[in-house]
Amino acid sequence: ALLVVRRDSDRLRQYVHLGTGNYHHRTARIYTDFSLLTSAPELTEEVAIVFNTLTGLAGYPGLKKLMVAPFDLSERLIKLIERERDHARAGKPARIIAKLNSLVDEDIIERLYEASCAGVKIDLIVRGICCLRPRVPSLSENIRVISIVGRFLEHSRVYYFENAGQPDIYLSSADWMPRNFYRRVEIAFPIDAPDLRDEMVNDILPSLLNDQVKARELQPDGSYVRLRPAEGAARSQAQLHFRERSRQTRKAAAELQAKSAEKLIPIKAKREERKRA
Repeated sequence: ALLVVRRDSDRLRQYVHLGTGNYHHRTARIYTDFSLLTSAPELTEEVAIVFNTLTGLAGYPGLKKLMVAPFDLSERLIKLIERERDHARAGKPARIIAKLNSLVDEDIIERLYEASCAGVKIDLIVRGICCLRPRVPSLSENIRVISIVGRFLEHSRVYYFENAGQPDIYLSSADWMPRNFYRRVEIAFPIDAPDLRDEMVNDILPSLLNDQVKARELQPDGSYVRLRPAEGAARSQAQLHFRERSRQTRKAAAELQAKSAEKLIPIKAKREERKRA
């Protein structure tokens, strides 16, 4: 997390940058991460509280938007999983999607098993260590686990909870491991902006879940099977899709900048025009 306090016109304004990765110029070349830059007061104020807690200026009061380790991240994640379980039992829409580097924490795994037994559909994208076993009858029949290993290192963490049709979406720096929950300072932050939520739900998560080129699916016995597109079907590769979309975005931005530059008349040209007049 990064907090910037700047004087704008006649008042101070806070900006925060929250991300799933590290501030490191080398890893930035090969890691894939998500980040959020915002001046929304409900987030900037809570980030300021986190920094005050870390510097010893105040105790941790509990926050509304942010979930923070080692204080309450594990506890609140368990409550979110249990809420999906309860929704499924009540016949309401329930689903969990989590993208992580590692899944090790026993308490979280037990809650995921309970949610699966209650009928919650669970999709896990776990690049590295996964101690949960999917597709085990009467235990994890509703859990699917895939690992995506491609040109870039999948490093982002995403937590999605359906919440009876009103989804909660979080980005985080934390894997679901005891060391992240209890021995590190980690933050999970919500994605509230409608356009960003729409992008996550309708583009990013589906692209990851439907990868059939670089994804491998975890089996009940702990082995992995590489996924392949069906015969005649289009090849779906998440990283390639995101890279192409990024290229198109940069191209459009460059074209827009070029058009804006065409409208500018150099000062020297203006002077020569006045002399001729």
